[in-house]
Amino acid sequence: MVDLDALRHNYSVLQSLAPSARCAAVVKADAYGLDAGRVTGALREAGCTLFFVATPEEGASVRQLLGPSPSIYVLNGFQPGLSEMFARSDLIPVIGSLDSLNAFGEEGGGVYALHVDTGMNRLGLTVEEARSLALPRGGELRLVMSHLACSDVPAHPMNAHQLERFRTVLEHFPGIPASLANTGGVLLGPDYHFDIIRPGVGLYGVNPSATRSEPFRPVFHVDAPILQIRRVAAGETVGYGARFTAAGQRTIAIAGFGYADGLFRAASQTGSARIGEIAVPFAGMVSMDLTALDVTGHEDLARKAGRVQFYGADLGAAADAAGTIGYELLVRLGARLKREYLGR
Repeated sequence: MVDLDALRHNYSVLQSLAPSARCAAVVKADAYGLDAGRVTGALREAGCTLFFVATPEEGASVRQLLGPSPSIYVLNGFQPGLSEMFARSDLIPVIGSLDSLNAFGEEGGGVYALHVDTGMNRLGLTVEEARSLALPRGGELRLVMSHLACSDVPAHPMNAHQLERFRTVLEHFPGIPASLANTGGVLLGPDYHFDIIRPGVGLYGVNPSATRSEPFRPVFHVDAPILQIRRVAAGETVGYGARFTAAGQRTIAIAGFGYADGLFRAASQTGSARIGEIAVPFAGMVSMDLTALDVTGHEDLARKAGRVQFYGADLGAAADAAGTIGYELLVRLGARLKREYLGR
C-alpha cells in the first residue's frame, strides 16, 4: 500500500525545512520501487518542478509521464552518442568528468549540470578540475552540485569537510545555482541547503539518520495475508534449517510474503511484523514465498485480522534487522506485489 498523501506531506515537510531553496525530488529506480508514474504525478501536484533520475532511459520515461514543463536531471551523466536521446526528451545531464564534458560539447552541447566530487570519490570532477575549468562554448551551465557521503551521521566530520570544499568550488561559479543536500543534508541545516535540495528517501518516509521515520510519514507498507495458523509443540522446529525451536507450545501464523517479494532472508532471526499495533517476531527462516510469525497470545487478533503488515513505520528497524538500509528494502520490493494507492 502506497500513501500518496503521505508522500505529498513529506515533500511539504522537506520544503519547509529549506524555505530558501527549491525542493527537487529524486525518483530514480522507478521512484524507489513505488511506481514513478504515480509518484511523480503526486509530487507535481505538491508543487515539484525539478526531478532527478539515474539514467537517460529513466529520464525519458519521466518526461513522457509529466510532459514538457518540469526539469529532469540525469545523475549518471552523459555518454558519447546519447545527444539525440537527451535532446528528444529534454533531459539535463549531470556531467562529472572532463571527457564527458568534452563529448557533450562535441555533440552540440546544451543545458547541463556539473557534478564535483568533494569527498565521496564516486562520480564527479575533482575540486581542482572544477576550479580550473574554462566553461565550453555551446553549453549552458544550469547547476553545480556535489553529494554528501555521510549525511546520515550528523556529527561525522566528513559533512563539514565536504561543505567547505563545495564552497571553495562555488567561488569559481558565481551566480550559478548550487545543490549539495540529499535528505540527510536537508536535516543537517541551512548551511547545506544552497539553492536546490535533492531529497530522495525522505520523500518515501525514511529518515536516513534514525531507525524512526520522524519528521516524515511512512509512505508504504506491505499488507500480506495470513495463510495458516498452527500450533507447534514444545521442542518442535519451524522452517528451513530448523533454526527456530519452540521453547513451549507456540502459535505460528504463516504469512504470504517472502524473499521473492523483497523480504530479506537476513532478517530471519531478529525481524518482526505487525498485526494491528502488535509486533510479532519472525519464527525461523524467511523462505521464498512465506514467513512464519510467532503470534502466541495474539491468536484471536491474528484470526480476526487475517493479514499482517511489514515495514511501514517499522522500516528502519526492519532494515537494521536485515543488516541493510531502508533504501535497499524499498528498491527490492518484488514485482509480483500489487501496488495499491491511497490518495489522489
